[in-house]
Amino acid sequence: QLQASGGGLAQTGGSLRLSCLASGLTLDYYVIGWFRQAPGKERELVASVRSDGTTTYADSVKGRFTLSRDNVKNTAYLQMNSLKLEDTAIYYCNIILGGIWTYWGQGTQVTVSS
Repeated sequence: QLQASGGGLAQTGGSLRLSCLASGLTLDYYVIGWFRQAPGKERELVASVRSDGTTTYADSVKGRFTLSRDNVKNTAYLQMNSLKLEDTAIYYCNIILGGIWTYWGQGTQVTVSS
C-alpha cells in the first residue's frame, strides 16, 4: 500500500515536497511513479524512477521537480520547485506491479496560487 502526502497550498515560484510512504512492500524493488490529475484533464505521469535509480521526467516539470527515494524509510519523494499555476492537481504515487500501475490511492492535493 502507498500513502501520498505533503500537498498543500503554495504560491507561484514556491516549493513543496511530496512523500510516498510504502507499507507491506519494499519500494526500491519497483518502478515508482508520480502522477497528477488536474480538473478536466487526464492523469499524467510526471516522474518515474527505476530500481537502478534511472529517473525520467515529463517535459513540463523537467528541471523543476526531483524524484528521490529513501530506502531506509521506504519512502519516495517528489521535490517540486518553481511551482506554476498549472502544477495545481491531485498528485498520486504508484508502482508497477505485474506490468501495470497498481496502487491508486487518494492522492494529495497541490494548489498553486499567484
